Formats: sequence, C-alpha cells, structure tokens
Amino acid sequence: MTRERLYLFDTTLRDGQQTQGVDFSLADKQRIAAALDALGVDYIEGGWPGANPTDSDFFRAAPKTRATFTAFGMTKRAGRSAANDEVLAEVVNAGTPAVCLVGKTHDYHVTKALGITLEENLENITASIAHVRAQGREALFDCEHFFDGLRANRAYALQAAKAAYDAGARWVVLCDTNGGALPHDVRAGVKAAIEAGIPGDHLAIHTHDDTGNAVANSLVAVAAGARQIQGTLNGLGERCGNANLVSLIPTLMLKEPFASQFEIGVDEEALRHLTQTSRMLDDILNRVPNAAAPYVGASAFTHKAGLHASAILKDPATYEHIAPDAVGNKRFVPMSNQAGQSNLRERLADAGLKVEKGDPRLGRILDEIKTLEDRGYAYDSASASFELVARRLLGQLPRLFDVERYKVTVERRQNARGEMITVSEAMVKVKIGTETFMSVSESMDTEGNDQGPVNALSRALAKDLGPYQSFIEDIDLVDFKVRITNGGTEAVTRVLIDSQDRDGNLWSTVGVSANIVDASFQALLDAFNWKLLRDGAQPA
Repeated sequence: MTRERLYLFDTTLRDGQQTQGVDFSLADKQRIAAALDALGVDYIEGGWPGANPTDSDFFRAAPKTRATFTAFGMTKRAGRSAANDEVLAEVVNAGTPAVCLVGKTHDYHVTKALGITLEENLENITASIAHVRAQGREALFDCEHFFDGLRANRAYALQAAKAAYDAGARWVVLCDTNGGALPHDVRAGVKAAIEAGIPGDHLAIHTHDDTGNAVANSLVAVAAGARQIQGTLNGLGERCGNANLVSLIPTLMLKEPFASQFEIGVDEEALRHLTQTSRMLDDILNRVPNAAAPYVGASAFTHKAGLHASAILKDPATYEHIAPDAVGNKRFVPMSNQAGQSNLRERLADAGLKVEKGDPRLGRILDEIKTLEDRGYAYDSASASFELVARRLLGQLPRLFDVERYKVTVERRQNARGEMITVSEAMVKVKIGTETFMSVSESMDTEGNDQGPVNALSRALAKDLGPYQSFIEDIDLVDFKVRITNGGTEAVTRVLIDSQDRDGNLWSTVGVSANIVDASFQALLDAFNWKLLRDGAQPA
C-alpha cells in the first residue's frame, strides 16, 4: 500500500528561541540548522528577518539546506499596500524559498489588538499571501488563535483561513497559539477547515503544550486530515513549549496506524541519530538533558526493578515498546540496594562483562554495592561508577594513573579594579607509570568570575594527564548535584556528576565523603577513569 506523505516543519530557530532563557547565537543557529537538515525535516524556519541582528545576519548568510528554508513575518498592516509595507518587505527580501506569515483569525484580536475591521483583516491576509506568491515564493499562513477564534466566531475564523488558501497559500497552519485546545477541539477544527474548502494536504497544525497535549493534538490533527506538523526540537517554545518533534518523529515512524499509513522525510539511519540530535541542542543550551524525555531520555529504557530486569533478559519486548537503538538510545539496568542478580547480569553484559549465572563473584559484587549504598553511594544514578566497582571486583580494572595528592584553596581578594572577588585554585599531582605530572589551575570564566573549587579540580586534572591527554580533552561536566545523606555533626555528602563528550555520550559518577570537595573529587576521578576505560586507554 502506498503511504501518504507527511511534512515536518521545524520552528526551533524562531518559536523555540522564544523560550525563556534561550538566546541563540549566529553559530548556534547555523549548527542547529545543519542538524535539522541532516535529520530530514522538510522545512526549517530560520526566524524573523529584521527582528534582531542575529536573525538578520543568519538570513544574510543563509544556510544551504535540502529542507525548504523559511522566513517568518506578519501580514501587511491596514492602510497600505503589501508592496509598500516595509515590515513585510524585509521578510520577503530575505530571499527564502518559502515565507510564513502570521495573521489574525480570532475576531476579538482583530478588533481589540489590531483595532481594525474584520473586512480589513481579510484584505490584509489576501493581499499579503498574493504578494508572496507574486514573488515566486511558497506561502504559508499561520492562523493565529485559530481554535479560540473557532469557538468565538466560527464563520469568521474559517473565512480568514479560507482567504489565505484562496490567495495561494500552500499551507494554512491551524495554530493553537494559547495552548489551551484539547484533542477533541483539534479534531473538530481540522474537520471544519476541510469542510470549509481547504484540502487536508494544504492544512498544517501548530500546537503549544500548555495543557501537556501538544504531541497528542498534533497526532489527532493528522488523523483528522492535516498533512503538515509544526514543532521544535525537545519541545522548546514560549511558556510551556511547542509540540516536540523529537517525540513526534519516532511515533510517526514506529507506531500504528501512522507507520503504515504515512511516510516522512526522516529515514531509519537519521532516526538512529535522534538521541544525539536532542542532546546536541541541550549542549548548546548548556542544560542537562531531561532524563524522563520519551524515546531519547536517559531513563526512557531504564529497568530498575528486579522483576523487570529478569524479564528483559529473556525478551526486551516484555518491558520496552520499541528497541532503544532505533532512536540511538540505550537500555540501562541500574544497580541499587533493591537489585537482584538479574539486574546485575544485565548491567554487566551492557558493559561488555560476561559473567555466568551462579558465578560466586556476582554475590560479592551485590554485597559490595549494597554495603557502599548503605554508606551513602547511589549506583542507580551513577552507572559509570558502578561499572568501575564491578570491574575492580572482577579483576578487570587496569590501573592507569594514581593521584598522589591534591590541594584546593579558595581566596577572597581584590582584583586590579578594586573589586572583591573569590578565586579557587587547585593542584593535582598524579603518577603514570614511572612519571609524575603536576598541574595547577584556577577556575575563572571568560568574564573573570570564579566557577568554584570543583571546577578548578576538574581543570587541573584535565590539564596534563600525560599519554592519556587526548582521551580526556573533550570531557565536559554538564551537571553537579549535592545531597546531604544524613544530618548532624556526622553528615555525609553525596556528589553526583554528569559528564559528556563531543560525541554526545553521557555518563554519571558518584562520590561520598564528609568533605564535599573530597566527594566531588572521587566523582571526578571516576568520570575520568571511565572515559579512559571506555575509549580503550592502556596502562603506560
């Protein structure tokens, strides 16, 4: 059976940039656009030309993409022609193959926000879309507040959407701008637009996640007849975000009835890079990836309960809805004081350690893990540290380097401008084979702000590790969590560190001590040792 084509429109670089705390640089936009194009989306909306210097620079050096590069703007203003509206002109003059214009379809916004008549608004829509088409560009029309407008004045909302289609819009985009629509609202709205004379293969859906239904609403729109889905990577967007393309893409490709009825521009190989693409965006934003994210989260295929792990060993389909490697993710069976031998054997196998059932070393590893967790360690959240413990007890942990000593100082003093600043400095002395290496580092960012003693330790350790330097130069500490495991004068501090390398690999390590710096250094050492082990470093 021939599958029908669905089109993916990504607006990470425009709508996603409206996320609180997100401000893409030109280099960020270029990197994200390249990743989106490699993924296989059909449209990349680059931003609003003229809205800010970054967007203007981005369009001046427009990326060469297989995807249709799209500029965003608004319809012309009342009282002037489309050809003489300087705001519309800046968008059209960006020279993109497609132009997406937003306009009002809710009568309340027309009369209150714009202060014009309903008829003037229809003329603005018609003239603007016709102007874009006259320039030889593909036109898209964003029906702002469409679902709210449909409830308030059904006839006018549909009339505004139909005006754009009649003027030549390739796609009429039904927007849930406030994010308040529910699946039954979206289904009814798409069907109403089709009944009004807009074919489904000219209808798109653009949803926000204010009720947590953006992905569901997008899927319902497709089921009702829409053939383009708009969204963002990782669900970025204003307020609660937009429909998450990272969740939608594998659902469309792997779940019925979508998988057998439709095809999209993403192929199986690109799908296997989905997790990496998602984490690349988090890396650009300098934020920790959401462990609970569907499909791509670190916990998406985690099986902690012993009963689950036992079944997973027999058949992964017992507790997994898809194979994790289909989206570039990995199965994870954590170790904790709740674990049994099924968890342990699965976790060891995942690390490449084959231990037969009944091997007495399994019991020794379990006992060690439970003893350490009783002292405050947490191995269900620190798989890399667990692997190092297991390898040590199995006699498979090479001794790559020894830390002979380390020292951290924190000093508060005046800088050259007379400002009071705090400066952290660390010294680490390591022995590799017969050679000794000593490194000293301060922890200051490019603006002269102190990043703390743990950052200073990490920099000192990474500064010169002799023959292993090439292995560890791309380690980046992406998260640092501290917890006091008990109170009083005998309080124990647990530190969890998440690390990442340039290939997008994430790993977690743990350290425990009454001294927060010492606990942090334990976790740092595990992070470096695990990276060296995974990348095949050999004893000097």
